[in-house]
Amino acid sequence: MQKLLPIVLLIFSNLFMTYAWYGHLKDFKTRALFFVILVSWGIAFFEYCL
Repeated sequence: MQKLLPIVLLIFSNLFMTYAWYGHLKDFKTRALFFVILVSWGIAFFEYCL
């Protein structure tokens, strides 16, 4: 299990980062750019924690 942990963390990290930078943009088309940037960095924070 310990050998798989880094792989699992990298997968989750990649999913968080992909959503933080690309996936959420379609959800916030009508929002202000400043708000979208804050949401993006908020999501990326969890990726950085992983």
